[in-house]
Amino acid sequence: MIQTSAASLAARFERIPKVALFAAAALIQVALLAAMIFDRAQILREGTEVTLQTGVLDPRDLLRGDYVVLGYDISRLPAGALANQPTGSRNPTVFVKLAPNREGIYGAVSVHAEAVAVTRPEVLIRGRVAYGTSCGSNSNGFCETLQVRYNLESYFVPEGEGKKLEDARNQRKLTVVAAVLPSGRAAIKRLLVDGQPVYEEPWF
Repeated sequence: MIQTSAASLAARFERIPKVALFAAAALIQVALLAAMIFDRAQILREGTEVTLQTGVLDPRDLLRGDYVVLGYDISRLPAGALANQPTGSRNPTVFVKLAPNREGIYGAVSVHAEAVAVTRPEVLIRGRVAYGTSCGSNSNGFCETLQVRYNLESYFVPEGEGKKLEDARNQRKLTVVAAVLPSGRAAIKRLLVDGQPVYEEPWF
């Protein structure tokens, strides 16, 4: 019975014109792209702005094509109370509580396995642990130091414009303003060199 139904469904599928199938596939791709664009626009429009300090990276990762690879002071941080606790997965999601210093640069206060309450001007940003999940007696716990990625680690720039951003980053003159939603999701909103905007991310 199941085989008969499957054969009938396959026969009906074969009768659909290929043009219609290609059109349907194209519409699905357009819909997915539109959803991604609107999702990012929501973060940029509604997210709380936080300024993050970039740091020096391995020279092999300075520039790839037309985008700059970014690392932050909050990318590498102590696990705190999470140290040696079970991770649950190889690259678990974590929530990092951020707070601004006197210069308005946000730094990490603590890291948590679940979302926690924050009070202004604190912000909770969501990231994924890239390194630091193979410690403890069973090698499946959080290590003392974590490397966390926030989906803010690359930024596309016009061709030939990356070198000056590399230099600014390595001199700690480059800061990034990110928009962060209450859920912790974040997106790059603008890049600043010496405190002056050099690139602004459009909503669409």
